[in-house]
Amino acid sequence: MTVEILAPPRVEQRPERVYLGIRVVTPFRGMLKVRDELLREVRACIDASDAEPIEHGFMRLHVIDMKGAMDIEVGYFTRRPCQGRGRIEPGSMPAGHYATLTYRDHSLRANRALIEWARENGLEFDRREEPAGDVFACRYEANLTDPKEEPRKTRWDVELAFRIVE
Repeated sequence: MTVEILAPPRVEQRPERVYLGIRVVTPFRGMLKVRDELLREVRACIDASDAEPIEHGFMRLHVIDMKGAMDIEVGYFTRRPCQGRGRIEPGSMPAGHYATLTYRDHSLRANRALIEWARENGLEFDRREEPAGDVFACRYEANLTDPKEEPRKTRWDVELAFRIVE
């Protein structure tokens, strides 16, 4: 099977986006199960507050080591800055230019497609290498599909975005 690209790779200027989320370190293997559990936890907190969520959750990848630990943050964008509670904390995606595409199914293939497109177009991601792995200024996947309307994850529309060096 191939990844279904719904909106082709492109560069977009983005404003700062605020959110509520939980940041954890987890192995690559099993990371999506952790993501789903954390999304439920953050959503329950948002539903019990006056926060106004936008879209249907995201997973931000702070540090990537696919053979080791992944430093991820899972949460929901909100219309305005909000107070966190417990391990749910406010945060923001920085403003800037982002390489982005929208896909359905096959996250690894979508990531590979965006990375190859950026390379072919001379774009450099805002990242650095450290012993813990690749550290990104901002790299995330935002769920555009409401899981209550479409429970099959393979049918979700997902926006992939990497901040680039300007």
